[in-house]
Amino acid sequence: MIGKVFLIGGGPGDPGLITLRAVECLRKSTLVVYDYLVNKQLLDYVPPEAEKIYVGKKGGEHSYSQSEINELIIEKAKAGEIVAHLKGGDPFLFGRGGEEAQAVARAGISFEIIPGVSSAFAIPAYAGIPVTHRDYSSSVHIITGQEGSEKISSKIDYSLLARIDGTLIFLMGMKNLDKLVSDLLNNNKSLETPVAVIRWGTLPEQETLVSTLGSVVKDVEERHFEPPCVIVIGDVVNLRKELIWFEKKPLFRKRIAITRPESQGVEFIEAFENLGAEVFSCPTIKISPMDSSLLIDKEIMRLNEYNWIIFTSSNAVRIFMERVFEIGRDSRALGNVKVCVIGTKTGESLFEYGIIPDLIPKEFIQEGILKDLKINPKDKVLLPRASLARDLLPVRLQEMGAIVEVIPLYETIADGNGIKKLKNLLNTNTADIVTFTSSSTVLSFTRTMDEMERMRLFKSVAVASIGPITSKVLRTEGVKVDIEAKEYTTQGLIKAILEYFNVSTNA
Repeated sequence: MIGKVFLIGGGPGDPGLITLRAVECLRKSTLVVYDYLVNKQLLDYVPPEAEKIYVGKKGGEHSYSQSEINELIIEKAKAGEIVAHLKGGDPFLFGRGGEEAQAVARAGISFEIIPGVSSAFAIPAYAGIPVTHRDYSSSVHIITGQEGSEKISSKIDYSLLARIDGTLIFLMGMKNLDKLVSDLLNNNKSLETPVAVIRWGTLPEQETLVSTLGSVVKDVEERHFEPPCVIVIGDVVNLRKELIWFEKKPLFRKRIAITRPESQGVEFIEAFENLGAEVFSCPTIKISPMDSSLLIDKEIMRLNEYNWIIFTSSNAVRIFMERVFEIGRDSRALGNVKVCVIGTKTGESLFEYGIIPDLIPKEFIQEGILKDLKINPKDKVLLPRASLARDLLPVRLQEMGAIVEVIPLYETIADGNGIKKLKNLLNTNTADIVTFTSSSTVLSFTRTMDEMERMRLFKSVAVASIGPITSKVLRTEGVKVDIEAKEYTTQGLIKAILEYFNVSTNA
């Protein structure tokens, strides 16, 4: 059975700019070929079992020629594969997508074109430059900076381009910058015409050089600007002074590794990305529910016998409450028992089930619970939690005269893929900060290596801890702690990181 081909525009670089349709197609693909300018984070949407083949072209060096790419796509599709070619920007804008589509169509293979956000518009926007503006430019013209090598002469009419009052955008033009500038000046384009050269646009390493047509070649040489760049020529460049936004984000250019379990890291990641950071999800642990339903059911049926139920994590709330509903009961099952949660985030998880906690301690650690919880002798306390957790809470509660029942709901196990990804980031000095939000996220990572490797991996990266307990484990493992949250929540950790870089959300 013949497969299918998706020619997908991956956008200009920021992984958040990929389209929903592109994600949908990547998820159903069995083989993905991808180009040089594609953000590798987009490959996370591809099923783990799918084959991935790099076919990028960089600086004239081609891992595959265009004809070889066409042949590869056709061969794999004829073998029954669902093939996705993930291309930077938009496949039909200087992406040779038209040629590939022709080849696939002529081979009798079904295909779809998934447009992408073009770098021609997105990258200037991230630099604070609108490509059109009613007061400055009523037209925009996109020109390739490198025509096909097989052409005898250029088909670009620079005499016409020099007379246009609209915005000129050159893609892939850095190697020919001197020539394109000369061609415009030789056709009487003003030396004072504003020019912006934007490198690695939409990504944390974005750099923007603002110059004029008469000075840009010299300025690019002095700043050592190299591809990939988008070149914008026209009066709209002057609007950057007023409209710059992306490069003003407080964590712009910062790369942050998150070690939380994948299911819990979404809001954390989004918060950092909104502050301008590039975020790498490297979960070092996975949450694995335990087969303790019979034990949970027993305690649910006699909840009215307890004085307190204490939740020390959102995972415990979710697993326990899901079981309440699975056996045909609802939140009213907790109607006669007081509920304590370790922190505001755990409280929010509980509120999703319509329950407001009776107690949230001032300090979001077990010690905080012990300080604020008023226990009477013979009070019965139910403690649903991870199978391996600190015994401080149940031991101290028993010493205070309480009768404590501990239910192991889940265990944390090492996430091999996330650990491998984090090691690679640290080995290549890619991350500026690595965050740890629990003791288990630390131990699952550090115990995969010896002391020498730990010292080497953490030498050039700042380590951020969610609180004193996690910090203590890090130091015990021989890892320095550079940042510690004063409020033991993810928001508290974000605030501590902003303070570490001496920036604020008003920056």
